[in-house]
Amino acid sequence: MPGSQARSRARDRNNVLNRPEFMSLNQPPRREQGPGEGRGGGGPKRATDSSEGGPAADGGVKDGSRWPEQDCMQLNPSFRGIAINSLLAIDISLSKRLGVCARPHGPGAPLRSMVTLLALSGHALPWLFGTLICLWRSNTLAGQEVLVNLLLALILDLMTVAGMQKLVKRRGPWDFPPGLLDYIAMDTYSFPAAHASRAVMVSKFLLNHLVLAVPLRILLYLWAFLVGVSRVLLGKHHLSDVGCGFALGFLHFTLVESVWLDSATCQTLISIGTLRWILLV
Repeated sequence: MPGSQARSRARDRNNVLNRPEFMSLNQPPRREQGPGEGRGGGGPKRATDSSEGGPAADGGVKDGSRWPEQDCMQLNPSFRGIAINSLLAIDISLSKRLGVCARPHGPGAPLRSMVTLLALSGHALPWLFGTLICLWRSNTLAGQEVLVNLLLALILDLMTVAGMQKLVKRRGPWDFPPGLLDYIAMDTYSFPAAHASRAVMVSKFLLNHLVLAVPLRILLYLWAFLVGVSRVLLGKHHLSDVGCGFALGFLHFTLVESVWLDSATCQTLISIGTLRWILLV
């Protein structure tokens, strides 16, 4: 009847799903044509029934009706992901705020030279060359034993930190390009902090093998802590980088103490090293 047809057309116009932008929601997903389908393939193939033992009988889903995984939006992230992202955001924000000596004309410009010198005291090159010079001038077996193990600990720390930095490739909070000394010491990335790891390892090593007064022991602990803080003030590392560097330095110290080389092994290594230098000269 004309009246019922008019009401039907009005109802279709008022239906939201009949709008052009929502028409795709009413249409079933299009299945891609196979090599035997199309105009010359004798028409579309009949879907395999579950009673015939086809893919539907195995509980599978057709590839054509499966949405791509990269097009899905994670509307309900896990609590673990939210917590990790929040901690990383806090870490980056605090590290940038603490980098007061990062710029030459920043708020910490008067302290920049002193902080830079403090950070340089934890660099790998001064400790490596200083240990080699002390080993060359040492005349006692006990001193040579301690210095050889310290040299091996420094090499272990250098290689481990460099490998982890190459693996993670995390940039610093201010993303400054590494300097020449950083390239030589393979300290080109932020995580973990190489200076912090080395400072903790060296301080624990000296405290364990040298007889020092209480004020000197406190100064060693304070020096290791300030070396890590100086890298944050200079904008080179995040707080998490320094914390992981402290933990890694303590792990290196524990590993070196567990595989401590005795005096005879150290003398053999010194003889091999001396022979190589003589052959080079």
